[in-house]
Amino acid sequence: LTTFRLGGPAARLVTATTDDEVIDVVRKADADGEPLLIIGGGSNLVISDKGFEGTALRIATTGFELDGTALELAAGENWSDAVARTVDAGLAGVECLAGIPGSAGATPIQNVGAYGQEVATTITEVIAYDRHAGETVAIPNPDCGFSYRHSRFKSDPTRHVVLRVRFRLEDADGRSAPIGYAETARRLGVEQGGRADLVEARKAVLALRAGKGMVLDPEDHDTWSAGSFFTNPILEQEQYEAFLARVRERLGPDAPPPPAFPAGAGEGDDRVKTSAAWLIDKAGFTKGYGTGPARISTKHTLALTNRGSATTEDLLALAREVRDGVREAFGVTLVNEPVTVGVSL
Repeated sequence: LTTFRLGGPAARLVTATTDDEVIDVVRKADADGEPLLIIGGGSNLVISDKGFEGTALRIATTGFELDGTALELAAGENWSDAVARTVDAGLAGVECLAGIPGSAGATPIQNVGAYGQEVATTITEVIAYDRHAGETVAIPNPDCGFSYRHSRFKSDPTRHVVLRVRFRLEDADGRSAPIGYAETARRLGVEQGGRADLVEARKAVLALRAGKGMVLDPEDHDTWSAGSFFTNPILEQEQYEAFLARVRERLGPDAPPPPAFPAGAGEGDDRVKTSAAWLIDKAGFTKGYGTGPARISTKHTLALTNRGSATTEDLLALAREVRDGVREAFGVTLVNEPVTVGVSL
C-alpha cells in the first residue's frame, strides 16, 4: 500500500469507503487504545520492516463535487485524477500539481506543492474528524497553519483525520494560474509570472515530472519512491553565510553559487531556502548512486528508490548516508519529507 513497496504487515487492515466508516474505525481504535495508522495513497510513507502493531485504516472514500469554481474532494480521491478533471473543467489553480501521487486528503497535511504551486493557496477549508473532541469540524484555511510542506495536521498527527477538502479555483478563460516556476515557464515559452494555456501547463508539468521519475510507473524502479525524500533546507541568514563559506571551501571561490530563494514570511525575515537536490549532488551523491537494492534515482538526485528487492532498512541506510554526507560537506542537515512509521533517521 506504499509507493516504496516497503514495510511489514499491519496487525489489522480496514478499508473505509464512506466518511461514516472512517469515523467508526477511528472511534473504535481510540476507544480500545489501539494504535491507528491512516493510509491514503501511500506515497509519503516509510514503514518499518516489522510492520504496524495496530489498525491500518486505508481511506478509499470517493467524491468530486464542482460548483462553479468551488471544488470539494473526498479524502480518498486520487489527487492526480482530480487535477486532470479540474483542468478539463477549465479551472486553474492546481494544474502545476499534476502527476503528484497520493490522495486528496493528504494534500493539506503536507501542504503539497510543486512547480510554483501549493495547495495552501487554493484550499478554503478542511473537513476533518477531531479525535479529541469526538466530532466532525470544518477548519478554515487561516486555521490550518500552512507553511512550507507543513500544516497543523502534520504537527499534531493524532488530532485530526481529514475527511474532505474544499478548494476555490479560478476561471481564467482557459489560461493557467500565473506560472511561478522558472523551469515550467521556459518549457511553456512564457515569462515567469505570466499565464499559459491551462491544458498545456498541465502537460508540461507531467512531462517534467516524468523526466525526473516522479510519475508512478510500475515498470520503472525510479518511481518506486516517495518522490522528494528530503525537504529543501530553510536557513537563517547566519546559517546561510556559513553555508556559502563551506561551498567556496569545497567547490572553489569561482564556483557558481548554490540555488537560493527568499523564504521569509514577511518584512525583516531574511531566511533563505536552498536546494536539497543541489546539496546532494554536490556532496557526491549523483544520480544512480548506490550499489545495493536501495539507490538514488537515475533521473533525480532527490528521490531515493527501491530497485525491487530493498527493505526499509536498506532505504534508511542510504538516507542516513546521504544526510550525513551532506552535513559533513556543507554543514546543512537535511530533513526527510516522508512520514516514518516505526522507524526514524
